[in-house]
Amino acid sequence: MNNHSLIEHAKKYGNPIIEGNQVTFLWIGKTAPHLIDDIHAWEENPQKLSRIDKGLWAYSIELAGTAYLEYAFYEPRTKKRIEDPLNKNTVYNGIGHYNHFFYMPEHFATELAIRQKNIPRGKVTHHLVDTWMLADDGQRDVYFYRPPVSEPVPLLIVYDGGDYLERGKLNVIVDNLIHKKRIQPIAMAFLQNGGDHRGVEYACSDATIVWLENIILPLARRKLNLLDITTHPGAYGVLGASFGGLMSMYTGLRMPEIFGKVICQSGVFESEGRDFVAVDLIHYQLSRQIKLWMDIGHFDWLLEDNRRLQPILRENGYDVTYREFSGGHNYTCWRDEIPRALEHQFGN
Repeated sequence: MNNHSLIEHAKKYGNPIIEGNQVTFLWIGKTAPHLIDDIHAWEENPQKLSRIDKGLWAYSIELAGTAYLEYAFYEPRTKKRIEDPLNKNTVYNGIGHYNHFFYMPEHFATELAIRQKNIPRGKVTHHLVDTWMLADDGQRDVYFYRPPVSEPVPLLIVYDGGDYLERGKLNVIVDNLIHKKRIQPIAMAFLQNGGDHRGVEYACSDATIVWLENIILPLARRKLNLLDITTHPGAYGVLGASFGGLMSMYTGLRMPEIFGKVICQSGVFESEGRDFVAVDLIHYQLSRQIKLWMDIGHFDWLLEDNRRLQPILRENGYDVTYREFSGGHNYTCWRDEIPRALEHQFGN
């Protein structure tokens, strides 16, 4: 396209312009902000746009046809984000900002996250629980999901449960998967994190393990119709992303008699040059009976950390399924990937 056509195309169809695998971000103005995105570690590495005509700036990259990308424009001097007037698609990033986003032509958001009419729905209930053993002193919100069946079912613990419920649409996804008979019915416990204390609670914390075993599980047994874990050892699952992914792995390693199915999305396994203790437990071949699912995006800063762990897991005898996708570190990607994980762990 010539420059005039680029402008007209962007005004009509929005940013960025996609031609094959080439993606071009445009900015119209006397000066241009920088681009920050999933690929370039956001504010840590802003990308300069090049002037291609008077009042027209551009930045181009190559992306796989299956990619999903989040980005923003950014002014390095003021350290403020600037809205892209050519892209109205935004999504909350969970840390105080909204990112612009787009899908490449071969990537489609999962339709399983869309609530369907006239199918049985599970019931989500709200509960307050004591935060005994955790960093804060008081009560915390917990949400339970009861599937639309009468028989006893396994339980899935979900760390960062509020995000998986609201941003990940996990209850809707599970409703649809159960209805399509792609997974067995499961119950879920959506656990809220400790806010500023999240790292303390999720960095392989035995306090969280004790809270889970003594507060959450007894309440879940009272409120939900669960399989008896003494006769179905390892039937329950645990799910988390990022530090929640680390904590899901640690939970399975520490409580394999209960949580035999681990789903770890974009897990954190090392910080400041030191492995978390979950990696040491893997080296010691603890709880090799657990079944692991791990996934992570090609644009995720934790990619090499997750790749590094694969031979360690396999050499030590763990059953692990590992998947990479063209995306970053965000709930849109985790939402679109979680149906595969659930089918692998709870498939009929």
